[in-house]
Amino acid sequence: MGDPVHDGTTSFDWVTQRSLCSLPKVFNTLRLQIEQDVKTRNALRPELAPYEFSIVESGDDFKVVLEAKGARWTVVFSLLEHAILVRDDQGEALFDVTLSFNDAGECKLNARQQQWEYWQIRRMALEELMFRSN
Repeated sequence: MGDPVHDGTTSFDWVTQRSLCSLPKVFNTLRLQIEQDVKTRNALRPELAPYEFSIVESGDDFKVVLEAKGARWTVVFSLLEHAILVRDDQGEALFDVTLSFNDAGECKLNARQQQWEYWQIRRMALEELMFRSN
């Protein structure tokens, strides 16, 4: 009770909220959050660590890159017309993300037949890359 979306006492701006629930906007939000994840992960490396993480952008794609001792691994995020595709460095699809706007006025990220929060999508995509040796 008291939720303005459910009790009908307010004029919930569903048009603006629905507009924010678009693949390009969610893709950009993910990219910005992943940039912060990369900064955080690099800051957690031991001094003189032989590996480093970075982001490489190109058009409707960006890659999270791990370079270590001459080796290189990537996770690629691609903005497609109907989804955000997440692939490994071999080009194999890990999963794709679609969106739904629910009756509570929330934008939900869907992957692997479930709904997820932004951080969970980032973890599904990047945990293996960022914590390979753990």
